[in-house]
Amino acid sequence: MAALCRSDGQLSHAVVQGLNLRKLEVDWHTVRMEGAVFLGCRFPEGVEVSELVAKGALVFPGFRELPFDPYRPRLYSRAELMEGWTSGEDGSVDKRIYDYFLEVGRDRPGVLDALAQRVHDHAIEDAMHDLLEGRTDRDGKKKVVGVMGGHGTPRADPYYWKVARIAKHLTAAGYFIATGGGPGIMEAANLGAYLAGVTDKELEEALLILSRAPVYTDRGYMECAQEVLDLFRHGHAGLAVPTWFYGHEPSNLFSVHIAKYFSNSLREDGLLTIAAHGIIFAPGSAGTTQEIFQDATQNHYQTYGVVSPMAFLGKEYYGEKTGIFECLTRQAAGKPYGESLLLTNSGEEVIAFLKEHPPKGC
Repeated sequence: MAALCRSDGQLSHAVVQGLNLRKLEVDWHTVRMEGAVFLGCRFPEGVEVSELVAKGALVFPGFRELPFDPYRPRLYSRAELMEGWTSGEDGSVDKRIYDYFLEVGRDRPGVLDALAQRVHDHAIEDAMHDLLEGRTDRDGKKKVVGVMGGHGTPRADPYYWKVARIAKHLTAAGYFIATGGGPGIMEAANLGAYLAGVTDKELEEALLILSRAPVYTDRGYMECAQEVLDLFRHGHAGLAVPTWFYGHEPSNLFSVHIAKYFSNSLREDGLLTIAAHGIIFAPGSAGTTQEIFQDATQNHYQTYGVVSPMAFLGKEYYGEKTGIFECLTRQAAGKPYGESLLLTNSGEEVIAFLKEHPPKGC
């Protein structure tokens, strides 16, 4: 808390988000705070908001009672979102927020609810960039690789196993896996990243446990995931970026950091943007196809000043079955990202390709 003030002991032009300042040792009557912004903070007794405003601060008050904190200063953890869940009844924080989202109208909420959701999503985005740029863990900027694919891919599917192995080896090689945070291929990637430190045999053991409840609508789906977590309590960090827009899908439990949004459009575009070191596309459906061309658009127009590799896992699916890879290679002809496309059935080729094709600055 004491580090809140600048080195000169003042708060001028500081932005303070979601903190309880009641124990902060600051003389609120003398400290300068012109241009300071306080977002959902709690102040000591005797400190009036009107006094802070008179001194030049902008104070955003708390919203009415909500099942989430719009001004939260950090990402979610699985423990936080799953609090209250039991095998007999889902009373989790995650479910309560989803129920609220439906109740207020996910398409056209009232003004205050819409503002609370937008402020929340901005706070999540800010916390996510703190993580990826190394400020949260103090471990340097992360080399993010995204993984996309079908949310309905069963845990026993060969692509699920293949993606888990790829994510395991990429994480061990120093990459940071990010997914949409749901079931299917997304869970496989977060699982592989989490188990980056185990042997291949132990990963297979985890995959066999999960295969007892192959899809997220099966009885025992969450319990199998918890069994794996109980078996391997200390895993490597990865990122999940799910949304309450698809709240009927459970957030998978294998990511250490969870950036959960209300807005699906912000979440999808943001996930593609942060994956500067490439995206792996396993077979999926319409949602995955949309993400492919969103990513291609970012590369085509060099929207963020970088061209990132795109690896397609599944020759038959992205070749003869859908024609997506051929369409994309034609579109990319003569563009820098035309040299950063791969179609393969081999997990080893995907790993080597990403290592050999770092992002290109433009």
